[in-house]
Amino acid sequence: MTVLRTIESKLEALFEGVFGRAFRSNVQPVELARKLVKEMDEHRNVSVSRVYVPNEYTIYLSPDDRQQFADYEDSLRDELQEYLAAHARREGYVLLSPPRVKLETDGDLELGMFGIATRLAHTSRPKRPDAPAAQAAPGETMIYAGGGAPSQSSATLTLNGQVHELDGARTVIGRSKDADIQLPDPNVSRRHAEVRREGSSYVLVDLDSTNGVEVDGKRVKRLELEDGARFTIGSTEIVFSREPGE
Repeated sequence: MTVLRTIESKLEALFEGVFGRAFRSNVQPVELARKLVKEMDEHRNVSVSRVYVPNEYTIYLSPDDRQQFADYEDSLRDELQEYLAAHARREGYVLLSPPRVKLETDGDLELGMFGIATRLAHTSRPKRPDAPAAQAAPGETMIYAGGGAPSQSSATLTLNGQVHELDGARTVIGRSKDADIQLPDPNVSRRHAEVRREGSSYVLVDLDSTNGVEVDGKRVKRLELEDGARFTIGSTEIVFSREPGE
């Protein structure tokens, strides 16, 4: 069992039994963990030789969701911090300090919804010469739906039997390990294409790749994505889907 999977098991165990049944519609710890690493990935800052990621993460919860963690908050925070640190080690990211997670209450959030804001904060330790500038305050808060609540973004890409959620503004597809969706195919460029969210719509854009993006055997530079749309990158067919009502 991997380190990340072990930590996920610990997070899931926090709400097993009676507590799991009582809070089944609320935000679950493992949902927080998975969205935290997504925020880490999406806020990479690439320098000459290193990839820096935020070291401070603020989670905003509805009053009821925050209350469910009252007896476990310290343990939960420790597990989430360990989860972020393990993910950073696995991906080779650089942290200016061990990751710090804070939980805050936001009365404007509904049950099952949560927000995450990130910040890259310098510490008292000597600053690395290529480190990015510190942020005075957390950046834009991303809102997620959990615990069975209706999601604000329920679009997905399905490829090789795996489903990838599109809950960021941009999702890069390519051969590089830094791509959001990695395709280990020699016919795929390092940064081959990306899916962009434009308002309520999604668009696939070819990033000047060598072999292009194909739809029904024809190369396209830009594709407006509708539910069920199919396109091919390298030897992989990818299907775009979105829930009714989006």
